[in-house]
Amino acid sequence: MASYDVIVIGSGPGGYVCAIRCAQLGLKTACVESRDTLGGTCLNVGCIPSKALLHATEMLQETEENFGKMGLKVLRPDVDWKQMLAYKQDTIDQNTKGIEFLFKKNKIDWLKGWGSIPEAGKVKVGDEVHEAKTIVIATGSEASALPGVEVDEKTVVTSTGGLTLPKIPQTMIVIGAGVIGLELGSVYSRLGAKVTVIEYLDAILPGMDAEVQKTFQRTLKKQGLEFVMGAAVQGVEKAKDKATVTYKLRKDDSAHEAEADVVLVATGRRPYTEGLGLEAVGVELTDRGQVRIDDHWRTTAPGIYAIGDAVAGPMLAHKAEDEGMAVAETIAGQAGHVNYGVIPGVVYTHPEVASVGKTEEQLKDEGRAYKAGKFSFMGNARAKANFQGEGFVKILADKETDRILGAHIIGPMAGDLIHEICVAMQFGAAAEDLARTCHAHPTYSEAVREAALACGDGPIHS
Repeated sequence: MASYDVIVIGSGPGGYVCAIRCAQLGLKTACVESRDTLGGTCLNVGCIPSKALLHATEMLQETEENFGKMGLKVLRPDVDWKQMLAYKQDTIDQNTKGIEFLFKKNKIDWLKGWGSIPEAGKVKVGDEVHEAKTIVIATGSEASALPGVEVDEKTVVTSTGGLTLPKIPQTMIVIGAGVIGLELGSVYSRLGAKVTVIEYLDAILPGMDAEVQKTFQRTLKKQGLEFVMGAAVQGVEKAKDKATVTYKLRKDDSAHEAEADVVLVATGRRPYTEGLGLEAVGVELTDRGQVRIDDHWRTTAPGIYAIGDAVAGPMLAHKAEDEGMAVAETIAGQAGHVNYGVIPGVVYTHPEVASVGKTEEQLKDEGRAYKAGKFSFMGNARAKANFQGEGFVKILADKETDRILGAHIIGPMAGDLIHEICVAMQFGAAAEDLARTCHAHPTYSEAVREAALACGDGPIHS
């Protein structure tokens, strides 16, 4: 029986970061992972492979739409789907092997197999039981099931199957207009599939800024995606190589159906805690199946912590990473901290969408006086030169103090641009602080400065 200071169950972004930070702080650490590779859903069947396909298809779109405008005369590229999948797999392999290297570098033991907690201070992996002073649950999440829909990962798929389709479908139905559905829907639309998105709510990207939602949906429509909004899916019937989705429109309860080669179920994710034996050791779950924790990520059982998708909060890899570092520091006797008010969210489509902090709708509901500074990328020289003028930057600031409360970007490199605002918010900066900071010209980031100027006397280039 091996003995450790910390055993982390799960090697996703939360788990592996937590394990590495624990080891850096001098704790003897092990990490439990049943996959043949480290990195969890994110590196193996989530964030990383999807971004590889998004990048490849964005290059295809750029070739088709903008090369000719720049005087680059080329024939339309042929898509070698097998090679594209091989490129995606190579990207996965490089990243997962990188985590394995970091484990060896930091002397972290990889306990291969399914983990469970048979009793306090013990983790069972296969037939072996290991002792641990502290246990961290970082088991992540799985795709949510949809009543009346049977997933076979061939014709009816989750994001996992959607990343490994044997051929490019001619038609695809995406159930759910959240981040995963829109990203993968964009991939296959660029590859030539006719993509229809069916969403229960009346707006895409639930919880996002309303103006961003409307602008982004219009943009995706121009790119060829079709939307059926306010529709409740009743079921999916498979027949040979096709599937038929039946749904009802909420506005009039009328029944409809649509057929496609592939149906992607992208209706969210749920915590994965099956088989851990949590109830027996006194770890409580919430009504939503999340592990119940306090403000320091401690569960209801002494010596057991939980982080990431297994607990409440946005299911984002970087949120899990922050919690992983904070828990490691807490276990080591330091003051671990996560600022949940500054957790950015990004949609890696084209254009990208990014947000942090409050939306206008939230501020109105709170009755908080605010001002909004907005700047269109059409006023940004770099964006216009690169055919990236669609979209805008919006900064929300307190009306009295000018402190930045939130920001929302749709446009080029939005996922990178948002971090300047995150840093500003982390240090309690005002919009004027951003406005008075020199930004290199010509860059996309100047649009952020202009939006900050718009919170004051007004932008220069608008």
